[in-house]
Amino acid sequence: MHEVGMMQNLLNAAVERAKQEGAEQIRVLQLRVGASSGVAPESLQLAFDVVKQGTMAEDAQLRIDRTPSVYYCDNCDRDFEPADPLNECPECHRISTNIRQGNEFTLEFLDVS
Repeated sequence: MHEVGMMQNLLNAAVERAKQEGAEQIRVLQLRVGASSGVAPESLQLAFDVVKQGTMAEDAQLRIDRTPSVYYCDNCDRDFEPADPLNECPECHRISTNIRQGNEFTLEFLDVS
């Protein structure tokens, strides 16, 4: 489960930033996770529940905003949300590998006190 390592790194960065700001507690971490990022939100939550123990984020809430995958079709010159795992353009049915959105894994918001 690579989510544990990802959450550990993210939490370390959040704790460091919170300490720089003089905070004593992290209350909320809000993430943006793309549908094509390869990261499972449920696994992130489980990993967060483990890695936050004994830290200033021990009582923190994890919020996850999912972003859909959006691909670009060179043939049709348009963006589309794929309806299948092949990322086939709904207009011309060509497969696209040109992803515009959906690979995100970012910390969007940190609420501290």
